[in-house]
Amino acid sequence: MNLLNRKRNNRRAAPRKHRLNIKLPQLNWRRIGLSLSGLAVVGLALFALGWLLDQPIQRVIVTGRLQRVSAMDVEKVVRAHLGAAGLVTVNLASISHGLDALPWVASAAVQRSWPRGLKIEIVEQTAVARWNNSGLVNVSGELFVSESRFMPPELPQLDGPLGSEGEVTQRYLATQGRLIEIGMRLATLELDARGAWNMTLDNGVIVRLGRQQMDERFDRFMIAAAKLVSERSTDIAYVDMRYGNGFAVGWKGGAGHAEHSGEHAATSPPDHSNG
Repeated sequence: MNLLNRKRNNRRAAPRKHRLNIKLPQLNWRRIGLSLSGLAVVGLALFALGWLLDQPIQRVIVTGRLQRVSAMDVEKVVRAHLGAAGLVTVNLASISHGLDALPWVASAAVQRSWPRGLKIEIVEQTAVARWNNSGLVNVSGELFVSESRFMPPELPQLDGPLGSEGEVTQRYLATQGRLIEIGMRLATLELDARGAWNMTLDNGVIVRLGRQQMDERFDRFMIAAAKLVSERSTDIAYVDMRYGNGFAVGWKGGAGHAEHSGEHAATSPPDHSNG
């Protein structure tokens, strides 16, 4: 009996096999179909709305204080970049870049103007000086017009080698600001091919500054020579600041020249080899 009971117990102790019953969620195909239909309707509605809003552009409003940029130039750029696009599909950035390429345009902002219009705000370049014989530079020293049909005669003349526009313009602005304080103005500022600087004042006097120690020489002119130039401008042809401790004055009418250091003669000649 004991052996039989043991065998029965061993049979009961045998491991049982379990089955995994995984129930997948039932899809509500009707609801999914309604959702897809709703999305399709929304898409069609947006497409129809875009089509209705994308109307032909019929007017262009240009704002800004314009003196050099003509309405005809603006119209040409807009037509070239507009093509068959409407008010919604028009590429505003493309039109803006096209306007920026116009010679006198500093910046151009293009916006949609409902209904069926564009609004363009243009900021013109401000010329601070003429460059060489036919160019114009702005306050940043950028040559924004290389062949100008109109050269404002009231602007000073700047000259220099190709690529020196920024350097010459910045020196002009710094120099002009200090000259105005003592009642003088620059008429021309030249950087020649050797790197020497010469400036002509609005009273016709030429100031030779050379190639070295520009700031020191100009400071010496302001301190020691400017008063003499102001008082005797009708008699002076040029002032040469290329002296170590003074300056030379060239008089009109072939009267020779005098060398000064403040009120005293300079003791060393100009170093023409180094400018």
